[in-house]
Amino acid sequence: MNLEIPETIMSGNAPTFSQPLGSAVTPRPREWSGPRQACRVLQVFQGLGVGGAETWLMALLQYIHASSRDLAVDLEFDICLTGGEPGVFDAEAQALGAQLYHLPFSRRNLRGFTSAFRQLLKRGRYAAVHDHQDYAAGFHFGLAAGCLPPVRLVHVHNPILHMKNYITGPLRRASVSVGRRLVARYATGIVGTSNQLLHEYGYDRPPFARINRGATHCGFDVSRFHADRQSHHAEICREFGWDPSVKIVLFAGRLDSNADQKLNQKNPAFALEIARCCLESDERFRFLFAGGGDAARSDFEDKVRQWGRSAEIRFIGLRTDIPKLMVGADLFLFPSVGEGLGMVAVEAQAAGLPVLAADTVPEEAVVLPELVQFLSLSRSVSEWAGAAIRLACKPRLDASYCNRAVGASAFSIQNSAAGLTRLYMGAA
Repeated sequence: MNLEIPETIMSGNAPTFSQPLGSAVTPRPREWSGPRQACRVLQVFQGLGVGGAETWLMALLQYIHASSRDLAVDLEFDICLTGGEPGVFDAEAQALGAQLYHLPFSRRNLRGFTSAFRQLLKRGRYAAVHDHQDYAAGFHFGLAAGCLPPVRLVHVHNPILHMKNYITGPLRRASVSVGRRLVARYATGIVGTSNQLLHEYGYDRPPFARINRGATHCGFDVSRFHADRQSHHAEICREFGWDPSVKIVLFAGRLDSNADQKLNQKNPAFALEIARCCLESDERFRFLFAGGGDAARSDFEDKVRQWGRSAEIRFIGLRTDIPKLMVGADLFLFPSVGEGLGMVAVEAQAAGLPVLAADTVPEEAVVLPELVQFLSLSRSVSEWAGAAIRLACKPRLDASYCNRAVGASAFSIQNSAAGLTRLYMGAA
């Protein structure tokens, strides 16, 4: 790819959000034949683990790799990884054309990081740097002052719960405060997985008023969630030894647990109590808990054995076939304590799967209101179980209609990529 950055980018101002970030964009015609501008971007992550932002980045790389000839912009990513540890997606990212730079960022390695990061920015001649580490991005930008590209985006992904859990003393509180001041000074744009998240973090208040802010939703390949429901339902039932007539409820999220269950963002303990209550009311129901966390999984399985419900409630660990599970299930249970957006709820809608979610989940995750019901976590387990049974037993919406609706939204990878490209190019 051509690595020269056009003068229009180098001399451009910060991007403006005249069109709401994340709004649907009509994709460019295929076989783009006009002149193509180059746009080289440095993505900054702690590591490429199995997280929502990292999964989105991989979907974006796959889309760019497969559709490069059809795009009006010659988009290229380098990835700076500050955690110091290899990630599960490292090899795949490199295979898709991304250059990876492991630059550990810590107080002990501050001088080494600063020197290497500044050299990387100078050598890369980037149109934009897109940092996904919230307030830590302010430190990265401050240390690279004088070497930064014209577009400098800070991306907020995690719910405010993560920040509250992180700030455990005065030193961390001071670190966050300084980082946020540096964001206010150096960032040209602050984006979040939802506008609600930006509000919770206080990015809609001074001293960030001069900075362009808005929601930019992570996209995914919507087509992966379109398949024959009956065959997938039957396949799941065969795998777990269930009768095809059962109603399947899916929970997807890490099972890690703490003494205070409120510290677990995905709230699996509450979901498990809902499962027990549902089974007491309706024996047709079956539950799948997908997600990592071996210690918590063992504790939960012990509890389920004590209930005598091991056949009906299954803990299936990390799965790579979540689209199949969503297509074949009857309900997605999503009682999170907090979410930046809740992309899995959007994926469920793309599969035509009804969603029962906590009202902590931003309403911006709703594409099809007919599929999503919100309920307060202050409501009783029995109320949640009753709502789950009603939703799972309702007639299903047409799956093709649901998939098309999500495909036309800001959450499709095509529209997500188009919106990001506008930001990277410094365009309105």
